Amino acid sequence: MKLIYLLLAGLTLLLPAVADAQKSSADVAPDQLVKNVTNEVLEIIRTDKDIQSGNSKRVIDLVEAKVLPHFNFTHMTQLAMARDWRVATPAQQKTLTDEFRTLLVRTYSKALTEYKNQTIEFKPFSMKAGETEVKVRTQVIQSGAKPIPLDYFLEKQPQGWKVFDIEVGGISLVTNYRESFAGEVRKSGIDGLIGSLQTKNRGTEKP
Repeated sequence: MKLIYLLLAGLTLLLPAVADAQKSSADVAPDQLVKNVTNEVLEIIRTDKDIQSGNSKRVIDLVEAKVLPHFNFTHMTQLAMARDWRVATPAQQKTLTDEFRTLLVRTYSKALTEYKNQTIEFKPFSMKAGETEVKVRTQVIQSGAKPIPLDYFLEKQPQGWKVFDIEVGGISLVTNYRESFAGEVRKSGIDGLIGSLQTKNRGTEKP
């Protein structure tokens, strides 16, 4: 899975919903949250000279401050771990969540400098009254290539809608990690997986 598509999955959630300033983020519908911020965020990426020049600290600060508040990393880690989550201790679960979060920060940070002129097209959205989990469908439009489906799975939280999975071209982000996580646990246990993630996060391996 190319980094640029993981990046675009996060770009549309970088900033608060500025187009509806009278509402708190908890009141903004999930599709509107995605839609409101896309154009502004992409413009920032296109015009931010530090990001375009590959300033890694600027990129990491941007991801930490703007992307991560819109994700439920505990739920994402739980889904990526599948049944192995239940055999991890609470301390291991916290460490796994922290390391997975750091891994995705690194992924987004590396990808930010790869953005060129892709755009996002939004698909029709509907939500039943009272629904707490929804799918927002979009696609990446790129010159000279087929559109790439890019779908967000969000859940309703007291603080607003949070992303707990992303599908790029029909491939789930958490499922993409699930196989490698399970393999590491089979080979060397939960602590082995933690060690592997820590190694990646120190930058000695690619994300």
